[in-house]
Amino acid sequence: MGEFSWPIGVWSADRQRMETVEALVDTGATYSLFPDALLRRLGITPTDREQFEQADGRIVAWDTADALVSVNGRRRIRTVIFGADEAEALIGADTLQGFRLLVDSHDHRLIERVGRLK
Repeated sequence: MGEFSWPIGVWSADRQRMETVEALVDTGATYSLFPDALLRRLGITPTDREQFEQADGRIVAWDTADALVSVNGRRRIRTVIFGADEAEALIGADTLQGFRLLVDSHDHRLIERVGRLK
C-alpha cells in the first residue's frame, strides 16, 4: 500500500488549544494513537484500558480516552490510544471512518467521501 503521514490535531480537554502532529496513516490500527505525554500535556486522561493485538500477534493493554481530533479542518470526538512517549502517532481506521476519509495510497493523500443514508 505504501506508507504516508498526514497531519492530525488533538485538542486539549478544555478545547482551548490544539497540537498538530504528523501521523502515519494505518488502516490496520483500530484507533488513532498518540504519545502519552502529548495527550496528558493537553489535559486528556485515560478513561479505559483496552486490549489490542500487535503486528507480531502479542496482545497488549493500552489506556484509551475519547478526545476531540481535527483532520482537514474538521473536528470529531474519537477514541484515542495513549501510546509510548517515543511512539509515532497513528491515524487508525476508526478516525478514518469517522471523518469519512478514503486512503489514496498512490498519491499519498486522504480523500473525503460523501456520506450515505441508505
